[in-house]
Amino acid sequence: MPKNPPITQPSKKPKIIEGLASRGAALDILRLLRSGLALDEALSVSKTFESLEGADRGFARALVMTVLRRRNTLDEIYAPFLDRPLKPNQHEVRAILRLAAAQIVFLETPPHAAASTAVDLARERRETAGFAKLINALCRRMAEADPERIKALPPRTDTPGWFWRKLERSHGAKAARTIAQVHASEPPLDLSFRTSADRDEWAEKLGAEPVGEVSLRQLDRGRIENIEGYEDGIWWVQDLAATLPARLAGDVAGKRVYDLCAAPGGKTMQLVAAGADVTAVDISPSRMERLTANLQRTNLKATSFICDVLDWQPEELADVVLLDAPCTATGTVRRHPDLLWSKKEEDAEALAVLQDRMLDHVTAMVAPGGLLIFATCSLLPEEGEERAARFLKTHPEFERVPVTEEDVAGLPVINRDGDLRCTPAVLADKGGMDGFFAARFRKKD
Repeated sequence: MPKNPPITQPSKKPKIIEGLASRGAALDILRLLRSGLALDEALSVSKTFESLEGADRGFARALVMTVLRRRNTLDEIYAPFLDRPLKPNQHEVRAILRLAAAQIVFLETPPHAAASTAVDLARERRETAGFAKLINALCRRMAEADPERIKALPPRTDTPGWFWRKLERSHGAKAARTIAQVHASEPPLDLSFRTSADRDEWAEKLGAEPVGEVSLRQLDRGRIENIEGYEDGIWWVQDLAATLPARLAGDVAGKRVYDLCAAPGGKTMQLVAAGADVTAVDISPSRMERLTANLQRTNLKATSFICDVLDWQPEELADVVLLDAPCTATGTVRRHPDLLWSKKEEDAEALAVLQDRMLDHVTAMVAPGGLLIFATCSLLPEEGEERAARFLKTHPEFERVPVTEEDVAGLPVINRDGDLRCTPAVLADKGGMDGFFAARFRKKD
């Protein structure tokens, strides 16, 4: 192990380390993620994170996101300085080293501050206390590392092997590299408005850039609740890609629309704002609470049911059924980088079976001449293109309705089959967009 002299000397008196609380919260969140929680869940249940305010809260979040987005790169930063690799079960030591590397290399934290707080984090925990000197020495070595070596690492470094292979095979090598590069950065925040006129009116107020038909792109995120117009329900948060499936429904004014797997409600609000009579269905009570709160804040009204879509049997047929089916959500890695490490290749196979079952079930809900829109926030063809092909083979009573440029506000997101295919490589120079697939089918009369 390294023998470098320590950067900081142990103090015999208790001391308060500036910023230690935010680093401790970040470490706690990483531990919660290892226990199986999703990122949003971990952030909401972490008491240490909840106790933070202002800059400390923002710093803790930035630390976590950097570790998740650049995990393999961070390991490449400290690993060369180890005499022998860490053991697989030394999770806490590895997490502290990743947090320190993230600060030194990516967040421009003074090395002495990163080292000092890393050592104190280690000393606070029984399983890591014996590694304090090692962590201290590694921080010194990381501060002296050649930045060019890190820059030379390929874009695929922070993408799990199975996912990288899928990206290359499905979207091409160039797009895969761009997607990986977009995944490594904090995404902008997209806000949806009821109309393009509303959007244009608020663009200057918020200092945001118009994208798509009714969205604004805000580069400086901050706390969402603090952005002007939030309390008045002027807008709602919805990635640009997520606005496109509902647009495939066309003019929905006065039409009956079933929004299935609807929570947290972006598409529901979009459809209601366009004049549709919307029934929203979702299996998750907590997510439906968010949908209800979003509707109340924006003063929009829809009927809602907490129910498994496979068990729901509506009394009336719909003009439009929008099924945003459960999937690996690999298209949302920009905002949920924990998915890079929590999802596995076999997950898509099991979810594809569920998607087929849902598609088969909802066909009976569509009125003759009506539309069925199938969507997933996935980058994987087995959760998109392959499901659409299978559906058309097994349901001759439906026909594909190709997506037009007008449907998608001229964005380059139409694949060769005429379906919607978004990837983070689209608008990459402006922050990209989520990965989405959507196909539109009409039920024959």
